[in-house]
Amino acid sequence: MILERIICLVIGYVFGLFQTAYFYGKAHGIDIRKHGSGNSGTTNALRVLGTKAGLIVFAGDCLKCVLAVLLVKLTFGAQYPDMKYLFAIYAAAGVILGHNFPFYMGFKGGKGIAATAGLILALHPYFIPMGAILFFGVFLITHYVSLGSLLIYAGLLVEMIILGQLGVFGNMTQANLIELYIVTALLTVMAFWRHRENIVRLIKGEERKTYLFKKNKVEDGSGKETNTVGVKES
Repeated sequence: MILERIICLVIGYVFGLFQTAYFYGKAHGIDIRKHGSGNSGTTNALRVLGTKAGLIVFAGDCLKCVLAVLLVKLTFGAQYPDMKYLFAIYAAAGVILGHNFPFYMGFKGGKGIAATAGLILALHPYFIPMGAILFFGVFLITHYVSLGSLLIYAGLLVEMIILGQLGVFGNMTQANLIELYIVTALLTVMAFWRHRENIVRLIKGEERKTYLFKKNKVEDGSGKETNTVGVKES
């Protein structure tokens, strides 16, 4: 069933191409790629454009993964009930790839964490409590988005294996379960790779903190920090 896997990846990639931060910034006269970290994602939108923008971008990037996963489940779930979770993870992987590497933006997008939140929401309810605790618990205490993001992926991989072996994903064969774990592991490796500079800064104690309800500092082109870019909200 290689064709079905490819279709799921393509469906996900198409959904992932909707770059919420980029389009939101453009609607307000800003190219998000030219401010802050240059990433087209939730954290940079929050730092550069403010809390409202960050929440909207998070919702948009999360929703596109939810929709892709649900579409794949509806499309293939009845025909392949024992493989619906495997196809769902391929769809989510496609969304994350489309978000991180959009072809029309020179393959420079975000880091895929908000899209991963969509995966956690849509794949199975058991993932939601742990994901929320790992991210928001760490973020609210440390204000390091990157640390919370990395812990989400580490927790997702561990929980995926535990739940899979406990039979939560239904009548999947062991071979399909292993494939599910491998895809999740590859997404985890990619997330850590995308955050490699953040990891170095965390180790050195130089990582920038992010706040929801006060102005964040963002770096300009010279490496100096400045306040959030002013945007008139409609």
